[in-house]
Amino acid sequence: MLNALRYYWIIAKGYRLRPWASLYIRWRLETFFGREAGDLDMSKFLRLMWRERVRMKRFLEWVAERRREQQS
Repeated sequence: MLNALRYYWIIAKGYRLRPWASLYIRWRLETFFGREAGDLDMSKFLRLMWRERVRMKRFLEWVAERRREQQS
């Protein structure tokens, strides 16, 4: 959970209360999930995050592993 919050805090700067409006987050999601993530509103964003929560968890674990390797 801490990894998810840390990653979110970094990438959502300026859009922390409405991440679906961030061009960077939308670009990253579209890269990761495909075209369906290109035109997100709040409900689509939340639906996508809920549906893909297992994949997002694996991605965040990978991010944490990369961060640990960089720090050591």
